[in-house]
Amino acid sequence: MTERLTAGALAALFMDARTHTTWSDREVPAATLEELWAVARMGPTSANCSPARIIFVATPEGKAKLKPCLMEGNVAKTMAAPVTAIIGQDMKFYDRLPELFPHTDARSWFVGKAAHIAETALRNSSQQGAYLIMAARALGLDCGPMSGFDARRVDQTFFTGSDVKSNFLCNIGYGTAEGLHPRDKRLEFADACQIL
Repeated sequence: MTERLTAGALAALFMDARTHTTWSDREVPAATLEELWAVARMGPTSANCSPARIIFVATPEGKAKLKPCLMEGNVAKTMAAPVTAIIGQDMKFYDRLPELFPHTDARSWFVGKAAHIAETALRNSSQQGAYLIMAARALGLDCGPMSGFDARRVDQTFFTGSDVKSNFLCNIGYGTAEGLHPRDKRLEFADACQIL
């Protein structure tokens, strides 16, 4: 990339974007979710390991399964959101490395190394979840990422029989201004950064 994004693009992605808790009833079509993944998957991960696995909960049946997994404060906003993405992490992501990173035997870096697997899966699926948020904003969608759920129950309900474990949830749709409060303070450069 050789040119800066416009101020409008930066505003849409960062400066003006908000975490939404209320939603319009506008549907998010499956084709939009497919496009969302096509964009988000292009963000970098360690050795292209790509451990994120995402379930887009968008049907009444899916929402009914998700509801008992949520902390009370997250129920109403999640049930109202057109889509809730469960961002999971495949704990056997390394089995895909011969396909995704064929330049060397990267799979051997992980086999039998549980701590390294867990650390890599968490870090990189978190990155991919952040890419998903930014891609959603770039496509004109709003997001409401959250913790506040029973991870074990989500795993039993949505990832049973697999090697995937949940990382975090993100409501996706077309947010409304209802309930938005003034933006909270962010740390200044001197409070969070150093140049050495």
